[in-house]
Amino acid sequence: MAYNFDPDSPQFLDRKEVEGEQHRVFDVCHDCRRCYNLCPSFTTLLDGIDAAMEGKDAAGEVSSLLERKTVDTVVDQCFQCKLCVPHCPYTPPHRWQIDFPRLMLRSKAARAKTEGMPIVDRVLANPEGMGRLGTLSAKLANRANGNRFFRAVMEKTLGIHRDRNLPNYAPQTFEKWFAKRGTRSAGENAKAALFYTCTVNFNETETGKAAVQVLERNKVAVWCPPQQCCGMPALDGGDIEGARSRAKKNVAALTGAVRAGCDVVVPGPTCSYMLKKEYPLLVKTAEAEEVAQHTYDLCEYLMKLHKAGKLDTGFTTGAGRVAYHVPCHLRVQNIGFKSRDLLRLLPDTQIELIESCSGVDGTWGFKKDYFDLSLKVARGLFRGIENAEAATVATDCPLAGLQIELKTGKKPEHPIEIVRRGYGLAPER
Repeated sequence: MAYNFDPDSPQFLDRKEVEGEQHRVFDVCHDCRRCYNLCPSFTTLLDGIDAAMEGKDAAGEVSSLLERKTVDTVVDQCFQCKLCVPHCPYTPPHRWQIDFPRLMLRSKAARAKTEGMPIVDRVLANPEGMGRLGTLSAKLANRANGNRFFRAVMEKTLGIHRDRNLPNYAPQTFEKWFAKRGTRSAGENAKAALFYTCTVNFNETETGKAAVQVLERNKVAVWCPPQQCCGMPALDGGDIEGARSRAKKNVAALTGAVRAGCDVVVPGPTCSYMLKKEYPLLVKTAEAEEVAQHTYDLCEYLMKLHKAGKLDTGFTTGAGRVAYHVPCHLRVQNIGFKSRDLLRLLPDTQIELIESCSGVDGTWGFKKDYFDLSLKVARGLFRGIENAEAATVATDCPLAGLQIELKTGKKPEHPIEIVRRGYGLAPER
């Protein structure tokens, strides 16, 4: 089973098969220990094995000594940052076929099949539903999300920590804004299908507007095909079929755009990761591969234009010193630091690169059980921002932005907003 992840396999959700694969992988991790302290999941796993081995014969599968509760904790503490994948020497094409985060996803899915999904996972798996409800009355929703009593009730009933700052809802979705505005470029250089993401649609609409303005400044025609959530929140909670259903619908819509000559451009690193890396495994069609091969992170795409000599470098405004946090889901795409490289083209701009995990990674840092732990994971990020002494903080990940704002008081910008300002373009309303 490639990458421990074949939803079509009859053994995929079999608890005994999953436990057998856990034992196999955990024993490799025990012998290797390269990822110790990389994240809470590995620390719990390896410390748990050490504690279970005390006074016992170490022969055989040492992971079989672990209590079920410890294994469940290992599964739940994996927040899918994916950083262990490039770190691990045993990932494919190695014959051992280790892919720890995908095994953790499979483990959650198998558990959800027999025990059901916790309510917090069911709620967080549907950002579109929450977004459409929140934007119906953005002022009321935002006021409620800042109310201490309401947040205490939310924590008690839904499992979302009362101190987790939540994204504000926009009074108008990006989808509606773009439908009214439409594309304004003939596309002399290229055509792009913008997969704008749930967060841009319902919360950080300015990121989407800036993306459209910058792309059009570079003679790229922008379209926004019909789209749904990328499916990562559902995948995080163990809802494989929910993720796959969304993936199939997105592939169907985006395939048409690709065959019409568009590249798929994504301003959110988790969503671009999903389209590139997970859709071919979830959907398993030539169309899914075709979409994946034509998908680019937004700044990756702009640097692709730059390499081809098609990027307008007539920037007029510098950004000064910028503390730029590179998200985990960009790092594991192995595309380099394209946002940093793009910002470096601005005059009078110095970039302090911060390669530290934010500890939010999708839905994990929202949960009351892991909120405090997520802040511990992000301590290196907070130190990096403090040490940078920068007037501007930037990150491509809106959820990392929430974590940064919570602890530093500084609201980060998406790099594309800084680039728009570099062109001297005023925000559109």
